[in-house]
Amino acid sequence: MTDRPAGAQSIEEILAEARSRLDRLQPERAYAEAREGAVLVDIRPAAQRAAEGETPGALIVERNVLEWRLDPACEARLPQATGYDLRIILLCSEGYTSSLAAASLHDLGLTRATDVAGGFQAWRAAGLPTAVNSSQL
Repeated sequence: MTDRPAGAQSIEEILAEARSRLDRLQPERAYAEAREGAVLVDIRPAAQRAAEGETPGALIVERNVLEWRLDPACEARLPQATGYDLRIILLCSEGYTSSLAAASLHDLGLTRATDVAGGFQAWRAAGLPTAVNSSQL
């Protein structure tokens, strides 16, 4: 193993820092907030959604384009990116990638962004609505 360069952090440190900035939600609370108007965003890639299932009503924005699609100042933004006070709840498979992504949205000024603790796996385990992806049929 090589020595870590000065200033480099482990992924565990980066994840802990990201999560320290978030008010992470349990699946039931995320579901309630989405029903009250928060934008639930599924950032899983298509193959993962096909294998695991989908969350009905979630906006699909894959991780690789998330910042461009949700930055209110970006020309490539989605119509849902209406302002910096938007409540965005990110959902990935297990709640790791979504934490890093939510912190990235904070860097853009979307400080009400957060994620679902445990991701889609916890959402499904909580008995919240899911759907089979049509490509699974």
